[in-house]
Parts: sequence; structure tokens; C-alpha cells
Amino acid sequence: MSSTLEQLRAMTVVVADTGDFEAIKEFKPTDATTNPSLILAAAKIPKYSALIDKAVDYGKKNGNDLEKTMDYLFVLFGTEILKVVPGRVSTEVDARLSFDIESSVKKARQLIQMYEKEGVKKERVLIKLATTWEGVKAAEQLEKEGIHCNLTLLFNFAQAVACAEANVTLISPFVGRIYDWYVAKTGKKVYENPADDPGVISVTKVYNYYKKHGYKTVVMGASFRNTSEIKALSGCDLLTISPVLLDELSKETGVKLNRALSAEVAKSLDIPKTHYDEKKFRWELNEDQMATDKLSEGIRKFAADCITLENLIKQKLK
Repeated sequence: MSSTLEQLRAMTVVVADTGDFEAIKEFKPTDATTNPSLILAAAKIPKYSALIDKAVDYGKKNGNDLEKTMDYLFVLFGTEILKVVPGRVSTEVDARLSFDIESSVKKARQLIQMYEKEGVKKERVLIKLATTWEGVKAAEQLEKEGIHCNLTLLFNFAQAVACAEANVTLISPFVGRIYDWYVAKTGKKVYENPADDPGVISVTKVYNYYKKHGYKTVVMGASFRNTSEIKALSGCDLLTISPVLLDELSKETGVKLNRALSAEVAKSLDIPKTHYDEKKFRWELNEDQMATDKLSEGIRKFAADCITLENLIKQKLK
């Protein structure tokens, strides 16, 4: 019997959640996702120093412009990743723009222009935005321009519905961070049935809703804490998985992986359609303490890592 990873590939698009393209080569995913935290981690690896140097040289030629240097660094990592994956790479807009529609749209356009100068077509890039109301509205505008988006830091149903109604290409609900919140609140770390994991429940609900009502937006489960969560979402459109968990799945053999999610099954379910305008969206987030906590925490963490990376680059621009 083939490995669990190979069985998963037969029903789900496997994506590598890393900025380390040597790890990407090993597991041969279809796509890859990056974020400021992953790029920061990769930037500290000596073998990627040439990319840092290239970005710094670019910055120096552009008046020591820190913002342009950072953008170019993200694009360089994305461009290298696209040399080893056949699909798409996700590149994140600065988390500090999460509540600014106009600046988010402007930044996304700039990143796409940079990619195109590197010979990368926009169809191979997903612009990542936090799933705030402003992030959703920025994505809606970008999608109309043919710039595809990945809405990240997604923790609840209202966020997911708003993304679908905005015709966003892809969403990344964070399975593991939902799990983390419930562990902190309840102390429960192990679920006898992985389908009862709160993060798995959340993604399953969104997946079934999307398929029931025929939305084009696809679901990419993210931020996994263990392989049980991954297997409980087999059949999901895409799953983005860290190299550590990809390695575990590749080494697990002799175990049959059953499909957990099915578009056909979802279509047969009785799920009413709903709608979220801005007021209802904000109220639902306000009422969902977990989603509010994790969304704000995620934005702060990505912003902090971006600042750390900026400080590293500042030293080299001197």
C-alpha cells in the first residue's frame, strides 16, 4: 500500500507550508505558501544568504528603500519556490495593512508587478491577505483585476462566507490555531475521533457550505498540529502542510486513508444559504471570542516578524 501522503495526493492538492525550497523539493507539492514568519525563518538559513544579498543590492540601487527591499525579498523567495513547484506560490501583503483596503490593493499590485519583472505570470501567484472586512474587500477588488487572492487568518464561518461572496480564489482556515485556543480554554489535547477536533469541525462546515451552494472559492486547510487533523480533512480542495508533517505522512505506510470530505456528499446536505454584510460580519466576529483572539494575535505575530525581518535588512542596507 502506498504512503499516507501519496494516498492524500489522490484526493487533495498537497501544498508545502514553508519558505525553505530545499524542503519543497523533497516532498514535491503542487503549490507552496509563505508568510512573514516563514520567510524570516528561511532568511536565517545560511544557504539562502544569496537571496538576501540580491534583495539588499536591489534596495541600495533604489535609494536604500526598505519597503521595496522587503517586497523584492518576498518576491525572490516566491520566484525560487516556483522553480520547484508546478503550481502557485502565496505571497503575503504586510499584516500592518490588514485594515487598509487602498494600501492593501496597492501593495498587491506592486508585488505582482515585481513578479512579472522576474518572468512570473500573475496566474502563478496568490496574494495573501488577512481575513478582516478590509482584507475581504481588497481581495474582491483585486480578483476583478485578475489578481488571485488567498485569504488567511480565517477562523470562523462569517469570514468564510464573506470571502465566497467576494469571489476570492482561495481561503486558508487555520485548523491548528483553532485547536490551540480550545486547548488553552479546556485543556483537552487529544480527540478520540479526529473529526471532533474544533479546527476540523470548522473547516468541514465551511467546505460543505461552499460545495452545497456552488461557490468557486476553494478551501485550503492550514496550520496543522498533527497528522490526525490532516487525515480528518482528506478530500478538502487543498491542504498546506509543514515539512515536518509531510515527512510523517510520507513515512506512514500500510494504513488506508479514507476520504473525509466529499463535494457530492456536501451537495446532498440540508444547509441554508446565508449572507454577511459589513455590520453582520463585524458582529459575528465580535461574538466569536476564539476568532477575535486568533485573528488579532495572528496579525500582531505576522507584523512582529515582518518588523524583525526589516531590522535584519536595515543592518545590511547601511
